[in-house]
Amino acid sequence: MRSDVIHTLLVANRGEIACRIFRTCRDLGITTVAVYSDVDADALHVREADLAVRLPGAAPSDTYLRGDLVVAAARAAGADAVHPGYGFLSENAAFAAAVQHAGLVWVGPPVKAIELMASKTRAKELMAGAGVPLLAPVDPATVGPEDLPLLLKAAAGGGGRGMRIVRELGALPGELLAAAAEAASAFGDGEVFAEPYVERGRHVEVQVMADAHDTVWALGTRDCSLQRRHQKVVEEAPAPGLDDGLRDRLHEAAVAAARAVGYRGAGTVEFLVSAEGRPYFLEMNTRLQVEHPVTEAVFGLDLVALQLHVAEGEPLPAPEPPQPSGHAVEARLYAEDPARDWQPQTGALHTLEVPEGPGLRLDTGYTGGDTIGVHYDPMIAKVIAHAPTRTEAVRLLARALVRARIHGPVTNRDLLVRSLRHPDFAAARLDTGFYDRHLAELTAPGADRDAATAALAATLAEALRGPEAVRPTHPGGPAPARFGAWRNVPSQPQRKRYRSEPDGTEHEVAYRTPRTGVPEPHETPGTRVLNATPDRVTLEVEGVARHFTITTHGDRVHVDATDASYTFTALPRFTDPATHAAPGSLLAPMPGTVVRLAEGLAAGATVEAGQPLIWLEAMKMEHRILAPASGTLTALHAAPGHQVEVGALLAVVQEDPAATPVPVPVPEETA
Repeated sequence: MRSDVIHTLLVANRGEIACRIFRTCRDLGITTVAVYSDVDADALHVREADLAVRLPGAAPSDTYLRGDLVVAAARAAGADAVHPGYGFLSENAAFAAAVQHAGLVWVGPPVKAIELMASKTRAKELMAGAGVPLLAPVDPATVGPEDLPLLLKAAAGGGGRGMRIVRELGALPGELLAAAAEAASAFGDGEVFAEPYVERGRHVEVQVMADAHDTVWALGTRDCSLQRRHQKVVEEAPAPGLDDGLRDRLHEAAVAAARAVGYRGAGTVEFLVSAEGRPYFLEMNTRLQVEHPVTEAVFGLDLVALQLHVAEGEPLPAPEPPQPSGHAVEARLYAEDPARDWQPQTGALHTLEVPEGPGLRLDTGYTGGDTIGVHYDPMIAKVIAHAPTRTEAVRLLARALVRARIHGPVTNRDLLVRSLRHPDFAAARLDTGFYDRHLAELTAPGADRDAATAALAATLAEALRGPEAVRPTHPGGPAPARFGAWRNVPSQPQRKRYRSEPDGTEHEVAYRTPRTGVPEPHETPGTRVLNATPDRVTLEVEGVARHFTITTHGDRVHVDATDASYTFTALPRFTDPATHAAPGSLLAPMPGTVVRLAEGLAAGATVEAGQPLIWLEAMKMEHRILAPASGTLTALHAAPGHQVEVGALLAVVQEDPAATPVPVPVPEETA
């Protein structure tokens, strides 16, 4: 018998996870309530909700992290339940208690379970008593060379914040201070602990689902080893390459962990599996995970629906979970540039179209026309593929990503495709160091000829639209009225220049417009035009026909082919010397907030090449601005707390190669 029937549900979250929960609520006939910050007033999750309540402000600390405001919003909207999603307040025991104290149903685990698992150090002690395998803790005060490498972790955190790898004893004190400072900033708790760092370990986790009637399900394994900055990028279920004995041991340990804290609802028990196949407990996430769709696909379940039923007091539908079927892989599409230290990207998302079809699923918090801002996580969407075998699922997902039309900020789409097609991934040679080893090759510019052909297609389409179709970049003022002076002598070969984004490769394309009026390539042997319109061009390249769809947004040109996509920036014919910044200028690589400066940094200070000078934070990530050369800091325009736009001048370093620098102290920290 249900004790708490849910009629109206408030989701204390935003973006993709809020939209995903609303989808299940619609299927169950539950009225939905969104909360939103000022910058999210027109966000997709607000548009999809039945009701919405404003949380005044923009920063998470003023909005989505204000539990009192969220509870007040639930009461104002007449909600009788709150689902926290993931992130923000999802693992905050005080918030869970406040929801229940307000007489609302909490769609999550018991407050006590959240408290017990909130601290990784306390959780490990509890798991040891439950017989769950653990890495032995290390006392930083007694570390010797034989204990290296070490992993420092924030006791109260996750998502890679406050995490450091230490390989040299001399670096340990500084790294401890840096990890504690970041942990305190991110979680309000500076406690840090140390444990052995397992080289080439795999991140394997078990999804659990438990009810209040003593039933606990272990819903298979997931491999989440492909990570950047300790944050997951590609996940799959089941985790490949595990023998039956190891899989059973992981399931048993996960169930033991859930029972040890009297767990209810959806949770995830995470393990590190060594190269030798030994599992070690990492943590238990007392919430729904980002990667839950791969488990749903393999088991044919709706985990959000099960969360709601359990919160209403219902038992799980059977003593044992259903049998799994097939394989599922998920890729997280981020607005970021992997080739440039994973810098987050912002701006208008003009187009987001992912192919639909059997076995494919898209979970997103954005649609074409939305704007990606600086305040929140840079994840745009998750693309999930499910097929009978791993090989088929990986192929299906890679193809869907290739065929997707994504116009706007730079994304990690190409990295995802190359990762899925990498020999090590195909062979399931997985570990958390995958990107440390392969990032350079995975982000290298593509074949010049392919990009050059796409640039040719863009040029021909533009020529058919006319000279005003694409206005070249012209910093400091409006674009010139003519583009490359091609209108002067139309019968002669004309030239256009583009820059590939984000790798910066420049392409110069020559073409002629004969009396027929149909432009044709010039100086491009083996290529001819089969068909050309202002938005679609078909070229025959050495006997193979290739189709290109061309879309322009300002000076950006997006070219989508059947096997790849390209983004170009139109360039002026002649370089404008005024567009070059002064030598030694440090420019903001992305919009964000200055969070701190190097100790003692001021105009007149001597700095050393490669020294971290300024730290920026954008979209939950911290980035260092390094000195480009040894010399003198002649200007400093940045200060902690300043909001800066991309390209803003932060400081200027005047190079002095002959000087013997006395450097500003360098904090022992990595970004």
